[in-house]
Amino acid sequence: MYQGILQAQLINTLMHGSQLRKLEAELWRAADQLRANSKLTASEYAMPVLGLIFLRHAYNRYLKVKEVVEANLPIHPQRGRRALSKTDFEEQNAMYLHEQAQFEYLVNLPESADIGESIDNAMRLIEDDYDNLKGVLPKNYGIFSKDLLRELLRIFNKEVLQKAEGDLFGKIYEYFLNKFAMSGAQEGGEFFTPMSLVQTIVNIIEPNYGIVFDPACGSAGMFVQTGYFIESEGLRPAEKVTFYGQEKAELNTKLAKMNLAVHGLEGDVKEGNTFYEDKQNLVGKCDFVMANPPFNVDGVDKNKEVIKKDPRLVLDGKVNLPKNDNANYLWIQYFYNYLKPTGRAGFVMASSASDAGHSEKDIREKLVKTGAVDIMMAIGNNFFYTRSLPCTLWFFDRNKESKQDFEDSEVDTINSNRKQQSCPSFNQRNRVLMLDARKIYRKVTSKVNDFSPEQLQNLISIVGLYRGNNQKFVTTVSKYLHTATETAQTCKHEIALLQMKIRQVINTICQCNPQQLASVNSITDLLPEWNELQNQIQDVEALQSNAIKAIQNLNTTATLDQVITHIKALRKPQDKLIKQLTDAVASATKTYQLNKNKEWKALNIKELLDELKDAQLQLGGNPEEEEPGLLHEAEYYYKQAHWLTSRFPDDVYTDVEGLCKVVTQAEIAAKDWSLSPGRYVGVDTSTDKDFDYEERLNEIHIELEGLNEEAINLAKQIQNTIKEII
Repeated sequence: MYQGILQAQLINTLMHGSQLRKLEAELWRAADQLRANSKLTASEYAMPVLGLIFLRHAYNRYLKVKEVVEANLPIHPQRGRRALSKTDFEEQNAMYLHEQAQFEYLVNLPESADIGESIDNAMRLIEDDYDNLKGVLPKNYGIFSKDLLRELLRIFNKEVLQKAEGDLFGKIYEYFLNKFAMSGAQEGGEFFTPMSLVQTIVNIIEPNYGIVFDPACGSAGMFVQTGYFIESEGLRPAEKVTFYGQEKAELNTKLAKMNLAVHGLEGDVKEGNTFYEDKQNLVGKCDFVMANPPFNVDGVDKNKEVIKKDPRLVLDGKVNLPKNDNANYLWIQYFYNYLKPTGRAGFVMASSASDAGHSEKDIREKLVKTGAVDIMMAIGNNFFYTRSLPCTLWFFDRNKESKQDFEDSEVDTINSNRKQQSCPSFNQRNRVLMLDARKIYRKVTSKVNDFSPEQLQNLISIVGLYRGNNQKFVTTVSKYLHTATETAQTCKHEIALLQMKIRQVINTICQCNPQQLASVNSITDLLPEWNELQNQIQDVEALQSNAIKAIQNLNTTATLDQVITHIKALRKPQDKLIKQLTDAVASATKTYQLNKNKEWKALNIKELLDELKDAQLQLGGNPEEEEPGLLHEAEYYYKQAHWLTSRFPDDVYTDVEGLCKVVTQAEIAAKDWSLSPGRYVGVDTSTDKDFDYEERLNEIHIELEGLNEEAINLAKQIQNTIKEII
């Protein structure tokens, strides 16, 4: 299976993206009733909502496994089919649920039943059966009204959720974690690491065996994405890795255990303050370490003996305590020392740590000299839901420490020989990849950015090239080009259909007898834009014919590049024409009250326009629903392939101005041991041909509208507050 398939891509096989967004939004509005109809804070109502999602998902898995198990149960001639057991379900990685813990039982409770107590009892029954969930599940539903709980159960019992599989439920669960983080369910949103950053870390360190540890595990997002990564390779996580986690807050520990259970994963998550406790005793034992620790924590008591003698802080034979009141370099040393001699680590860190001076610089120098620092990736603003500052992803690979040092000229010779033999490049300890991804992002909202699945795959492909393995790069480019070609082929039929629909609308309008319409003497009176529309139709038809012809000749006389050029030339004029045509007809209908005219109604113009819009949506997409059309998709995937091949034309790593550079320890030393990618990669001064400036201006306009709306709402709140005070 194609390595690195991400959760967002898996979800698309279960439910179309827009449908999922609508479902998530509907579920959130329903769940938010708990806050609106109670005096609970965000953190207090988060757990009851997640508890209901947990119950719904557990019941889905129960029913699915029950059907499989019952079909294979042996039948005794006298005793008949034996009863189901807890073991039957555990062998299928599902929970056994007593009748009173099943979602259907709760939904069908009579009006007189105490629903809150019944849900609490369901949670207790599950905890009694599973020690790893003991004391974890919420059991305070009695504080909510019966009507509210009954409505919530009904909403979480929708047919689409009854049929939902694990990936979909995982997506919904993570959506709720995200929303709770944004609404302040946890201090600073610490328990939720943006999925883009988690996926980046997982796909770069590739944790597919052994011990996987997160000493600041929050809601266990790193483990969940590791599970998806392993499954994308056709393997079972439980057979390949052992998850260990530590988390300071009790609530976050519970969230982590629930999150693992929702995703069908098992892990040993313990509550403890990582600065003073190493509950798992994993120093030097981890194959992989991943984390998003809290940034810039102060107040750590470094006078404690447990810190002064902490083996997790040993570098160059002694404990290294940064002198300033900042815990960043405590975390960084933890991640290094938890690793085996062959282990890899990936973690999120404040950008300031890459250039920190004084005692922190001394620690950073020691880390670089070990040879373990592998990749430094700068991330832009607004990737976190609760903080807008940029961050940096650090990657350690302790396996590099054992690699022999060579002079640069020798390394070039070695790598050249290995390329000729199709062998991975020799990554000796002297090299670090600096990757500046601050300009690579997708706008999610006016305040939040992330990586699209393709942007993430592109970054992963670059890392593969740096490591001397171009398989991911070649596969990724091939996939993009194949998708662009297949989409273009589909476009051919849709363009021809749309061409026919446009002509059908025009011909039908021409059948109308203007004299029979009030105050209309000619077609130009009915549609003042008529002559202009006719000219535009001819222009668009020419563009459509050119695109169809190019697609038909693809791989013979026309290249994919030429096809995409025709598609790009067609996309916006076609959308503009259809909008002008529909607006003109709508204006005429309103001006002359044509809906009351029998001859006009007999033409069925509205139905024809609806068919035209449907055909246009297939090609042009629906911006309001964030659904790209076929023309945009074909162009988009071609651009992704071009983005990679234009920078790495020979399918091998090379430094790219403004994006990436492999540096030596000598170069790092010359810059005062800085690990900030921006100081090495330079600035790309060339014009990016792949960048759509018109679309970006449109995005800025949308962002401005959103900010204006927020300003108006804020002004209203201030005005209302002043009125209350007065």
